[in-house]
Amino acid sequence: MRLGINLGYWGAGMDSDNLAVAQEADRLGYSVCWAAEAYGSDAATVLSWVAAQTERIDVGSAIFQIPARTPAMTAMTAATLDSLSGGRFRLGLGVSGPQVSEGWYGVKFDKPLARTREYVEIVRKAMARERLSYEGEHWTLPLPGGPGKPLKLTVHPQREHIPLYIAAIGPKNLTQTGEIADGVLLIFPSVEHLEETALSHLRAGREKAGRTMEGFDVCPTLPLAVGADKDVSALADMFRPYTALYVGGMGSPKQNFYNQLAQRMGYEKEAAEIQEKYLAGDKDGAAAAIPGRLIDETTLLGSVERIAERMQGYAAAGVTTLTLAPAGFTLEDRLASLRAGTEALERAGLA
Repeated sequence: MRLGINLGYWGAGMDSDNLAVAQEADRLGYSVCWAAEAYGSDAATVLSWVAAQTERIDVGSAIFQIPARTPAMTAMTAATLDSLSGGRFRLGLGVSGPQVSEGWYGVKFDKPLARTREYVEIVRKAMARERLSYEGEHWTLPLPGGPGKPLKLTVHPQREHIPLYIAAIGPKNLTQTGEIADGVLLIFPSVEHLEETALSHLRAGREKAGRTMEGFDVCPTLPLAVGADKDVSALADMFRPYTALYVGGMGSPKQNFYNQLAQRMGYEKEAAEIQEKYLAGDKDGAAAAIPGRLIDETTLLGSVERIAERMQGYAAAGVTTLTLAPAGFTLEDRLASLRAGTEALERAGLA
């Protein structure tokens, strides 16, 4: 199992530290550095900045939002980043959510599965430098009855095949991801529930495509906080606002994919209470309503030994790249967490 690092969103107050974190991950031999985007910083600019100042570590979008770019533009960006980084780019895609898609980008959040499938097909055709001709429900290239003609990407990507990941949460999206992608980006991955909430669906998609899980990258992100095992409860409290935001506030009452995931993990009552409080403006109450067990299941907390044991569980479940989001109030805290992640991987016998 390999390790990755997730820088999250640029502009969150730790920008000057993030580059140092990426460089330390590069030095330690981490496999990939991911950057995210929502409606603030874009991931492509951040990744180009990181790639220019690192040597070995891959850089990946987690995610490029599908409503933000046409598929051809995404192919152009992917090919450019792969070329500039010397073949170190990984393309992560996702549909975002209805509030961002419709409120920020003005793109209707409808038929996300069909939209994703068409998007991936067009991106792959463009990156393969085929003449771009496509007729689907959501995209038609060239537009009919006009002067457009099938064009071919003029940039030669560094590699013939740029790895393509999809951020997926729901069962149908996970199944399709297994069918059409090279890897999956997971969030709130509980090793105790990973098989029924994710892996079984991914496996079904791989089988549908006539493939096995061999070579498919299962890549969950877990926040990491290192400390004494007796302080695990206090460490978990660091992630209450983060968990409350996603489970309680990411989406409407009917379309919060993270809330639905918490329900599938057995927290139906708690998920409803968290969402009710958060959407009513009681963010502190929402954070307080989160069971400590839910946070502990979806993070890596405690001593290096405890984290190593948890890593063994994820590897046994089928995780191939474990992405860490190291917590810390200072840069040195975050760098120490990175080093602890490497040490834990070695103690787990997974390095």
